[in-house]
Amino acid sequence: MEAGAGIESGFPDEEYTARGANVATAEQVRKQARILLHVRVPESPDGLLSGDTVIGLCDPLGDPGLVMRYAQARATLFSMEFIPRITRAQSMDVLSSMASIAGYKAVLIAANAVPRMFPMMTTAAGSIAPARVLVIGAGVAGLQAIATARRLGAVVSGYDVREAVKEQIESLGAKFVSIDLGGAKGEGEGGYARALDDETIRKQREQMAAVMREQDVIISTAAVPGKKAPILVTREMVHAMRPGSAIVDLAADRGGNCELTRAGETVVERGVMIIGPANIPATVPFHASQMYARNIATFLKNMVKDGQLVIDLADEITRETLVTRGGEVVNPRVLALLGVNA
Repeated sequence: MEAGAGIESGFPDEEYTARGANVATAEQVRKQARILLHVRVPESPDGLLSGDTVIGLCDPLGDPGLVMRYAQARATLFSMEFIPRITRAQSMDVLSSMASIAGYKAVLIAANAVPRMFPMMTTAAGSIAPARVLVIGAGVAGLQAIATARRLGAVVSGYDVREAVKEQIESLGAKFVSIDLGGAKGEGEGGYARALDDETIRKQREQMAAVMREQDVIISTAAVPGKKAPILVTREMVHAMRPGSAIVDLAADRGGNCELTRAGETVVERGVMIIGPANIPATVPFHASQMYARNIATFLKNMVKDGQLVIDLADEITRETLVTRGGEVVNPRVLALLGVNA
């Protein structure tokens, strides 16, 4: 265990040694361990031995160069982003774990930023109308944002290109925003939203603009795995919003759903705040660490038989997450990105 790795999350080294772990420097860990578990895998595989197994987040569709470096080092690399969305793998699904944190925290960021309270209140000074919140994208992050905004008393609407999530949005007490995409299908492989063509995005923006004018807060979560986030909110749409309103763009690290988003910054445009938070799970490190640890430990245990690592490609979870092995990139999705036939 790397010394000090858990301190900022509230887990001192003594807690790890009490449970039987040996605490060492990062260099010593690399020398002694043949299976290495990371949050984000290191940018360089320097120090790894041929055949070492590395498991963690590595953004294989967004950073194929990193994948190639691990292949050249002859390391066996598993991507936690590639956990399939099947029932048996739910306890390993790190993307869902981190998205739930992001959705929850996005609402708190918005509530802290806007100059109004979320719930309706009856006071000595009269009644205060509740804030109006629109959540764009109803994946795990979006649904958590809807639930959190509702808990705070806001009037919440939700939108997603996938009509199938309408029931989930409404079950949380939010209004589903229906937008005519001209017959285009919004659901892609694995239940994720798929990329839309330019004409469909234009129609989407036109209808969304009318909805946005009524909102105090917009939380955008729309992302397509391995691709730049779609621009759903243009500069002109921001200009139509009321001064004092805010956009929290959870797709900031993928370019953002808003044209004006800058990752890690807050931009103010005509009185509207566009907040592009980076690495939100790191702002809730205690629970983010607990959740990620359970995800990755469960994933590893799935491959351990009689105390040995067994890479069984007949297992869908193992097969889908394996990225490099034996000096080669072996994952079909990454190979397709590199223009190589599997």
